[in-house]
Amino acid sequence: MDKRTMFAALDRILDNSKAAVLASVDKEGRPHVRWMTPAAIRGRDGFLYSVTAPGFEKTGHLETEPHVEWLLQSKSLDEILTVRGTMQVLDNPRTKAEVLEAIGRNLEVFWRVNRDQAELVVLETIIEEILYFKPLTGEHAKVSLAQDARGVV
Repeated sequence: MDKRTMFAALDRILDNSKAAVLASVDKEGRPHVRWMTPAAIRGRDGFLYSVTAPGFEKTGHLETEPHVEWLLQSKSLDEILTVRGTMQVLDNPRTKAEVLEAIGRNLEVFWRVNRDQAELVVLETIIEEILYFKPLTGEHAKVSLAQDARGVV
């Protein structure tokens, strides 16, 4: 499976499921997983985006250990993706607007937990590797992404 096909699978699963599991590690090396609402922004292949509040625990994890892993699956569980990468926290108004446009309608739970809409940062995952698995057929593939300093795939 080439990069283009892998990104098409990522877009398809994101459009279908609207949620994924994010795993990060704290400074003691303990893993933490949580459900998130990720998005891929058209024209920015190689990145996965989500939002959080700056005071939430995961932002602290990223200061000491920026490597993360996402687990995404189709609703029917016939396609599963594992996305590995490095995550950074962005507090840029333009990026916030783009990400909110992509996933804002799916953030019902986030807004219940974080009532102050001004308290929002973007989590940008620079994708380093995507693993694809089709459980019913055993089909699997892996794409490693070499990115330059600007994040260009």
